[in-house]
Amino acid sequence: MKSNKKDGTRIDEIANGIYRISTAVPPSVIPGGFTFNQYLVADDSPLLYHTGPRKMFPLVQAAIATVMPVKNLRYIGFSHYESDECGSLNEFLEQAPKAEPLCSNIAKMVSVDDIASRPARALSDGEELSLGSHIVRWIDTPHLPHAWECGHLFETSTKTLFCGDLFTQGGHEHEPLTTQDILETSEAMRSGLDYFSQTRQVRELAEKLAATSPRVLACMHGAAWQGDGATLLLQLGKRLDA
Repeated sequence: MKSNKKDGTRIDEIANGIYRISTAVPPSVIPGGFTFNQYLVADDSPLLYHTGPRKMFPLVQAAIATVMPVKNLRYIGFSHYESDECGSLNEFLEQAPKAEPLCSNIAKMVSVDDIASRPARALSDGEELSLGSHIVRWIDTPHLPHAWECGHLFETSTKTLFCGDLFTQGGHEHEPLTTQDILETSEAMRSGLDYFSQTRQVRELAEKLAATSPRVLACMHGAAWQGDGATLLLQLGKRLDA
């Protein structure tokens, strides 16, 4: 793993060519502490997934620069429209003149093309996009965990699922990649702050994600996770359906 710490932000390679950028926010700022993660896919057409909040832009920009020039970014992707998902979208578009926002068709229609400085590249459910040696596939998951336009991105060669707010773990001290349980810790977080929409299709959508058989879950908050992702996603679906 590659690691670089600066101002509470570190960057680590969690799969071949995929880097987790994580900024730790201490309990003095957010009760219990928290982390904001972005993921960089370094390839011929580099992808940044999640931008982080706008005020964290300098930290994320500096972390990316340890791996590649920020100006070379080709896509800025995110699960749904929310500050920590795309708060600094326009800042990155300004730094990377060839970059496009990457999102669902619904997100492009209802939010992104209005607020972004350049039109979005929308992906349909199941559509794949080649970045070079990596291929990403968009999976529509409306309201899982929240937002009509929500979806998740799956990288086929490393079998990494960029799962956004699923499996959110509290606290600000996490290893970049873990094999330890994250279901119980994320469920503890949800029990105190229920941020899921409880869609009636929750089990069906969990099964849809599980069908990708991910080996790495790239969580937006907390550690990334390595293991039998399909089983973990089905367990989550069962919990939510209950």
